[in-house]
Amino acid sequence: MVLSLLSLCAKEVVRDHSSSHSWLRWMPKDLYRALLEAAFSTCRPLAVGELVQRWPELTLRVGGRRKPGQTAPNRLCIQSMLLGVVRGLTDHRCALEVLDLCGVQGDEGGMGDPMGGWSLTVALCTMVLKARVRTRRPQRTRREQKKERDQERKRISALERERDLKRERGQKKRDGELNSNESTNVGERTESSGSVSEEDLSKGVRRRMEIERKRERTVLGSSERDSEEKEMDRDVVVHVRADLFVNGRSWERVHSALSTSGPLKLQCRYLRVEEISVPSISILLDLLPRRGLLGVDIRYSSLGVAGLAELLPLLSTFPALKSLRLHYCNLDFRRVHPSQSEALGELSQGLARLQELRHLSLTALRLPGQLRVLLSSLPQPLEILELPYLSLSPADFAYLSCSHHTSTLQQLDLSENRLDENTLPSIRRLLSQASGSLQHLSLSGCGLTDGLLGLLLPSLGGCRALKSLALALNPLSMAGLMDLVKMAVRMPSLRQLLYPNPLEDYQPGLPDLPSSAQLLDWPLDETSDINLTSNKLNRVLIDNGRSDIFLTCDLLNYDKDMVA
Repeated sequence: MVLSLLSLCAKEVVRDHSSSHSWLRWMPKDLYRALLEAAFSTCRPLAVGELVQRWPELTLRVGGRRKPGQTAPNRLCIQSMLLGVVRGLTDHRCALEVLDLCGVQGDEGGMGDPMGGWSLTVALCTMVLKARVRTRRPQRTRREQKKERDQERKRISALERERDLKRERGQKKRDGELNSNESTNVGERTESSGSVSEEDLSKGVRRRMEIERKRERTVLGSSERDSEEKEMDRDVVVHVRADLFVNGRSWERVHSALSTSGPLKLQCRYLRVEEISVPSISILLDLLPRRGLLGVDIRYSSLGVAGLAELLPLLSTFPALKSLRLHYCNLDFRRVHPSQSEALGELSQGLARLQELRHLSLTALRLPGQLRVLLSSLPQPLEILELPYLSLSPADFAYLSCSHHTSTLQQLDLSENRLDENTLPSIRRLLSQASGSLQHLSLSGCGLTDGLLGLLLPSLGGCRALKSLALALNPLSMAGLMDLVKMAVRMPSLRQLLYPNPLEDYQPGLPDLPSSAQLLDWPLDETSDINLTSNKLNRVLIDNGRSDIFLTCDLLNYDKDMVA
């Protein structure tokens, strides 16, 4: 990565912290961003804290998608930044009003941020609580400055509206005089008709004036509603936006931060909870601001059917919710009980209320034969659908192939759902319907043999938008892999292929049709060359001029998001 001259100079400036007192006071506002990026990249936490404490802009965004070669923010730098935000509440030089940490990941990545027991979510909540205790009195200065800026913006907007209104009225007055002069030149023969036109003109003017008055009342009404919302946040100086990860150990701290009023207000973009009961999740959802929450991820929580039906009405109160992910939440419809149909109806009604849902992920929920009931109620077609370990039945595959979601799907995960001769026609029809939109497909652990894959290859080759394909843990031979790669080189958009180890690479004793669990646990044959399979497959890519495709059999490190 080539660094600009500005980046190189910024790194030199922040390198020596002892001289910061001499250059910070003279530093132009336009250079703060470059200096902060340099402080993060070179791990200068003291410089980060001082820059944030004096941040001259209304918004500070840290995180998001990283550039190639850019490292994640260091834990010490994040902690120093949060401390700088708290100190900036009493610093008149700080103009910060919005701190956006959405997408920030720690040294080990992921929303959980398990960096030696340190959690970004806990650090944010601690910052919110600390700011309330330490800045009760001095925060008035920042709040008054914010109030003065808001009043100044309102005053300027009112002056502009009044100026525009006067200009429109003057233009209408001139138009009226012009029409009046034209009517006086009309002869006595058209005197009566001329008077009628003047009356119509006056009515039109009055009508336009009434419309303007209604428009002004609407603007005033909306401004009053805005002022009411701002009045509720009158103690808030800085809004903090972030992705929150909550488990049993951090729930109490997050609950305290969300229910506390003070100079810092915590807002959530994506909420991920693990091993938390339904009542605790409901409390968190009640405390979160309604606007801004885009996704909810619930994992390893024993929701049950009744618990999920209780949560769905709460989720429908978030108008921007686009993503819902449920992983190992103890929903099992294989056990027949008397109230099963009633519970399914409640789930269907709850999902129907999620007006903006585009991403649905259901992992290991055991819902054989119930896919139509759940997905048909969604008001909008899905773009991302993940259904691994769902024990899908042939009826589920048949519904999915002709549902209203098929033509809009961009990502589809059907891993660990068994495919056979009965379900293969539905899969082929599904791929045909989604051929123009599907970009990421996972059929790992689906029991695809050489014969089944041969029947499926024409449909896979027709997916002209497909960028990544995952077929790990399928019992394929070396000949089947060669056919797969020969098909892949003819797919112009394909950039990543996760293939299974061929059956020839395993130690003797493997069953003829091994399951995905057996393929995962069975040891590979150490006497054979491990790289031989990779070399043969890559040779096919080179011979066909497709070195842009990345081949891998590393299931643990596979990431479809690496594809741009």
